[in-house]
Amino acid sequence: MATTPDHPELADRSAKPRLKDFGFTFLVAGAVAGAMLVPSVFLHWGPIDLRNKWIFLGAIQMVMFAMGTQMTIDDFFGVARAPRGVGIGLLCHYTVMPLVGLALAKLFRFPPEVAAGIVLVGSCSSGLASNVMAYIARSNLALSVTVTALSTLAAPLCTPLLMKWLAGTFVTVDLSNMAAEIVKMVLVPIGGALLHDALKGPRRAALDQELVAAGLPQVSSERLNRRRSGAVRFAIGALIVALLAFVLGYHQTGGFLAEGVLGGLLYHALWRLQPRWDVWMPRFAMAGIIYATTVTVAAGRDNLLRIGFALIVAEMLHNGAGYGLGYGLSRLFGLDRSSARSVAFEVGMQNGGMAAGLASAMGKLSTVGLGAAVFSPIMNVSGSLLANYWKRRPVK
Repeated sequence: MATTPDHPELADRSAKPRLKDFGFTFLVAGAVAGAMLVPSVFLHWGPIDLRNKWIFLGAIQMVMFAMGTQMTIDDFFGVARAPRGVGIGLLCHYTVMPLVGLALAKLFRFPPEVAAGIVLVGSCSSGLASNVMAYIARSNLALSVTVTALSTLAAPLCTPLLMKWLAGTFVTVDLSNMAAEIVKMVLVPIGGALLHDALKGPRRAALDQELVAAGLPQVSSERLNRRRSGAVRFAIGALIVALLAFVLGYHQTGGFLAEGVLGGLLYHALWRLQPRWDVWMPRFAMAGIIYATTVTVAAGRDNLLRIGFALIVAEMLHNGAGYGLGYGLSRLFGLDRSSARSVAFEVGMQNGGMAAGLASAMGKLSTVGLGAAVFSPIMNVSGSLLANYWKRRPVK
């Protein structure tokens, strides 16, 4: 993908986060080992309880905001360019992994809350790691990015419904509460990041030539100016709504809405001073994922000692089934090989941070959260191996 030193914003927008390197996986593995050996270090820092749901929520929001800075508003409209491929990708994503997760949970006879965690991992949206792997594999990157964006947008509806339907016998699932948690945990921070994208305006228009060279869609200056004006009006309107929510007593709703808008505006101000912030943000996402994984492992250490090996095997099968069924069903539905490879990554790679955050919000981090803690490092290793295998065997 073409980049220039004068425009760091273009620095491999889909892949430079370095999730493609095994270094990140080694960091996670080391942190997990530490959490298993000395869990107390990862549970409390002095008087601070690292399992506190507000601290955990803040970390997951940081991960999602960083993810949002690697997306653009146009990613959500990619369905217009390939509606069939996007539809197949979304259908496979929200059917294969939840159903396979349920089957594995019953096959291995895990305790109810651990079983619910496996279904939860399968019911979450995909994350940016799938885009990274599609980029490395040189498969249909545009399709991968669009499916990630739209699966994230659909998560407040799809994830609670799938959990209620498939995991309702394992744990109590409050549909409205889970949907609200996903909105404030995922959509609010990503919305703030997309507000920043909309405010880039004319400055981003100067990048059109490089965007075309990189194979990305060109956006006209006139359209960017309209988007910038619309973003300003939206920000003002959202802040007014947040203020009214405070006045009417809906403090939490108003607080999260204001947080998203003010976070996007503050980040945009930082970006104007130093555009490389968009390149640095994935490192914050990595830090957040490491925090969430280690705290989850430390909290559930005793459970992992009892069922750890079985859970690892189950999640390896879960991940592998996602790749295999995602690719096979895509080909069965008539997608080309390049698109099928992208769908395989979208199906097999889940948003582990979102799953861990929801487990924390449910107050069941040490049980429901274990599936996400085990699945995330497995998917990064397997995704890297598969992406490099396909890279050496390009589609003609």
